[in-house]
Amino acid sequence: MDEIPLYYAFSLSLFLCCAMAHDFSILGYSPDHLTSMDKMVELFESWISKHDKTYKGIEEKLHRLEVFRDNLKHIDKKNKEISSYWLGLNELADLTHQEFKKQYLGLKPELPRKMQTDYGDFTYRDVNHFPKSVDWRKKGAVTLVKNQGACGSCWAFSTVAAIEGINHIVTGNLTSLSEQELVDCDREFNNGCNGGLMDYAFEYIISNGGLHREIDYPYLMDEGTCQEQKEDLQVVTITGYHDVPANDEASLLKALAHQPLSVAIEASGRDFQFYSGGIFDGPCGTNLDHGVAAVGYGSSKNSDYIIVKNSWGQMWGERGFIRMKRNTGKPEGLCGINKMASYPTKTK
Repeated sequence: MDEIPLYYAFSLSLFLCCAMAHDFSILGYSPDHLTSMDKMVELFESWISKHDKTYKGIEEKLHRLEVFRDNLKHIDKKNKEISSYWLGLNELADLTHQEFKKQYLGLKPELPRKMQTDYGDFTYRDVNHFPKSVDWRKKGAVTLVKNQGACGSCWAFSTVAAIEGINHIVTGNLTSLSEQELVDCDREFNNGCNGGLMDYAFEYIISNGGLHREIDYPYLMDEGTCQEQKEDLQVVTITGYHDVPANDEASLLKALAHQPLSVAIEASGRDFQFYSGGIFDGPCGTNLDHGVAAVGYGSSKNSDYIIVKNSWGQMWGERGFIRMKRNTGKPEGLCGINKMASYPTKTK
């Protein structure tokens, strides 16, 4: 990485008071930003204002500019190489790749998944016909994308999204539920901001008699003290959960045609960090490290995809969602999405 000129320390202080407005393209930058340090500084300040960023001092801000510029070089390079999807500047653009992986993931696949002898077999095993496309957002079963922040609580967001979906399907009510309750209270196997698994979260909600609404137990982006359940507060219950047969995309689609699912993926790639739109087709492996929710599937221009709800805010990806390529020919699916899917059950 080239050194940043020393004069930037002075010019940066001027921008602290008067960040310039900027009319970004879909990618959030232009070629001028990569060739001119003044334009780079201007872009950085506009980005800071857009994402409401604050830094402790000039040294930290200089460091974040270096990281920002390095990330922008990666984004520009990859956008010249790929065509099915594109990358852009987002809230994560001042984080190194290592910082991003440490702060924004949180799945713990090394935890043993509990065998579900109490909950029966795969519900949708005998389904033979299902629609060519499904979008649970259009059916009113998906809440707005939330933001886990720098807390490895993705497992809680994945769990909640699946329960919000089945609750709407069964009751007709779309109720935003509390990830914070899981972060604070589900501690037998899961570990708050330090990661967990969706199946254990389902177990906790069943044994606890339900999950509170988000309005009653709001998210903190940090670990808090578990608040005991209050009888006068509404909870949403589930009756059980099931695992989708691993490495079986047909089974995944059978289940997804009937309800949103909790799924796990490898999301630690640098392209995933800056995904902005299109049908994502890699690069990524199958070492699961992030919990998300599958909320539909479809096709576009002869390319099949799964619609995935992430938990990195609405300014990441396609308003917080990503379309991930399916029918890759690999049993585990792109980024391992077919390896560890599950879903809650609920009766009226």
